[in-house]
Amino acid sequence: MHSQAGWLANLARRLRQATAWLLIGLVRLYQVTLSPLLGPRCRYWPSCSRYAVEAIRVHGSFRGGLMAARRIARCHPGCEGGIDPVPGGPSEALCREDPELDENFRPRASDRPAERDGPAS
Repeated sequence: MHSQAGWLANLARRLRQATAWLLIGLVRLYQVTLSPLLGPRCRYWPSCSRYAVEAIRVHGSFRGGLMAARRIARCHPGCEGGIDPVPGGPSEALCREDPELDENFRPRASDRPAERDGPAS
């Protein structure tokens, strides 16, 4: 019985890895084919395709794929965009280390030109 459980666990792990590999491959295909033709359009950092790859690597194909889909749905001409790192990923760690960003990954108040220089005349 133990060998069957081990075999099933191994199969499930391999299926998760294959699914993640496939999803990342599709994103990479987009990055080398369509993205250069369309030009930079993403309103976020990291870009939606980089976010998708990182989210899948950090959180797996299901949860990471859902995170990527939500991010892509938010990225449109009417959105403000900004810094939106993958929770728990390297991009979030990089943002947390940046002294110019607050805990919500926005420029600190002292770094904003209007607040630093006073009202424009």
